[in-house]
Amino acid sequence: MAGGSCASISSGICHGTLGELIQGPYVQDGVLQISLISLPVKKYSCMHFTHGAAAHGDNALATKLKCQQAIHLYLARYGKRLPQGSWSHDSELLEGKGMASSTADIVATIRCLDAIFGLESSAETMSAILLSIERSDSVFLDTYALYLSGRQQVIRRFDNRASFHACYIDEGERVDTEQLGPHLLMRYQEQLTPYIDNLQQAIAAFERHDLSAIAACATASAVLGQSAVPKQNLGVLLKNQARYRADGIFVAHTGSLAGYLFIDKPGPLQMGALSSFFRGLGYQCRFVQTGF
Repeated sequence: MAGGSCASISSGICHGTLGELIQGPYVQDGVLQISLISLPVKKYSCMHFTHGAAAHGDNALATKLKCQQAIHLYLARYGKRLPQGSWSHDSELLEGKGMASSTADIVATIRCLDAIFGLESSAETMSAILLSIERSDSVFLDTYALYLSGRQQVIRRFDNRASFHACYIDEGERVDTEQLGPHLLMRYQEQLTPYIDNLQQAIAAFERHDLSAIAACATASAVLGQSAVPKQNLGVLLKNQARYRADGIFVAHTGSLAGYLFIDKPGPLQMGALSSFFRGLGYQCRFVQTGF
């Protein structure tokens, strides 16, 4: 508050994603699971708690039932009581597009609670709370990881700070991730071998820090995902990939985002050409850096 005393505020923040580099099946204990390697993006969800402030009708949690669940689970887990205060929220992540907005909201809420109580919840605690709320991804980690979204389980972390520059569009439709689980598993079963092969190639690419191979695996994953949640523009993206010197293609497998990956940041002329290309398709493209 300019010119006056500031209220005591605790805050939590969590990055989102631009969908996934890889999404597909993973067989664990003989059971087919949905696995993914998220594509982290430097866009964030923020949750704030103003201490002592009375909650109003526009309280940020009024419509965020999953964040309310997270608070109840957190308080029960740690044996805490929430002090008087009011919640507020801000996010750069679009809902229903594949940017992990819901999970990022929950994680930001948990981190805000940590700030309130002077704690630091572990990745295992985050996973346990998420497991009781929704199928999600690994946005609470600061590394790339192969993650089982249904079991909220980290299979493998990658010591690879791979960063890509993305040029992407939003095809427009909102996707309900929660309802897609059975459909995805059915489609995965139909193409199990190529999915598993591509996942193994992606793991090897991460382990040897091969950005070109990671981008190629992302492209293959996007193509395989067409039978599950098709993207309207994947064909034209593939056709023009070499023309725009893109290293790969990515999609939000259960969202509406699709675009190009670049290892080197596109220059102004290249960005202009990409903008013209996507405008011709009827979209406004966006540019953003991904990774950690």
